[in-house]
Amino acid sequence: MSTHELYTIPAELSTWDVEMKGSTRFTWEYDEGRDRMLALYQKGKDKQWDSVRRIDWGLEVDPYNVLGIPDQSIAIYDTPLWHRMDDKTRKEVRRHGAAWQFSQFLHGEQGAMICSARIVESVPDLDSKFYAATQTMDEARHAETYARFLQEKVGIAYPINKYLKSLLDDTLSDSRWDMPYLGMQVLIEGLALAAFGVMRDMTTKPLPKQILAYVMQDEARHVAFGRMALRDYYKELSQAELREREDFVIEGCYLMRDRLRGVEQWENLGLSPAEVEEAMRATDESQYLQLFRSLLFSRIVPCVKDIGLWSERLQKAYADMGVLEMAGQNLDALMKQDEDVAERLDAERFAAEEAERAEEIAETITLGSGD
Repeated sequence: MSTHELYTIPAELSTWDVEMKGSTRFTWEYDEGRDRMLALYQKGKDKQWDSVRRIDWGLEVDPYNVLGIPDQSIAIYDTPLWHRMDDKTRKEVRRHGAAWQFSQFLHGEQGAMICSARIVESVPDLDSKFYAATQTMDEARHAETYARFLQEKVGIAYPINKYLKSLLDDTLSDSRWDMPYLGMQVLIEGLALAAFGVMRDMTTKPLPKQILAYVMQDEARHVAFGRMALRDYYKELSQAELREREDFVIEGCYLMRDRLRGVEQWENLGLSPAEVEEAMRATDESQYLQLFRSLLFSRIVPCVKDIGLWSERLQKAYADMGVLEMAGQNLDALMKQDEDVAERLDAERFAAEEAERAEEIAETITLGSGD
């Protein structure tokens, strides 16, 4: 089935062409590289995996209860609008909410794949080109995984959100080689990582937990890559150049915050314009979603601080968003946790499979001895 047949609202075009600027850079220095970057490159090679084999696609998913989390997480829960809905409409609210969220994950992963390829093309250092090449493969695998999940398990999808599209446009159309790092590795990947983490920890369903955990294991390396490259480069920039990057970060963070409102899903549920407005007010006032938004910046804010973009002006913008306190998060600890969760999930799955296999062998031996 074509993905265009799954879209709840028509995608604007079958392709989206972004005019790119800047230079393609070759380097003839093959012998030198930063030890930290080359170690990350080796890890990127070692940790490649196949979504067809590592993920258990035989697990069933209820499209009307994709994550198995309480309805209290829905923005309009316990509002007059929620109470006016019948059970059938509430089921659609759950389905469309999950479809919208995973669709944006999918589009973001394709954006990450293209940005990674752009980094390979434009970054001047060979060690960075090496690592970005492994990330391009990672992002292709993630896009493949989310596309299959939406097609086979959810059954509907949404086009790219206009705010995510705007940030991708700004990131890819900029001629400076560091902007794909800043836009993708720090902002889009940072927010996605936090969203994946909240959903990974809340879901009671094994298939989405596997997908989110395994994708996050890769993304932890990607954010480390962006931090490493930009921290080194931004030490060399002037105050005027740093201010330009801070402007980009501030605008991008507001775009990411507004993306989370998800007006498309409410417009597509057959609600009246007045009811859509009612749903959006509930979204803005939801205490759960306010906490969720705050948690989503738990990876971005400390990363921005770590790479050297931390003027009073930037801190004021984060205070206005209500996320300044996230600057105290320990990024290394969070990334280590992401890797540990995926490894532990693998160990538990394979231990259970080994136990089942041993039981089958024992039953076979028992049956054979009875003959």
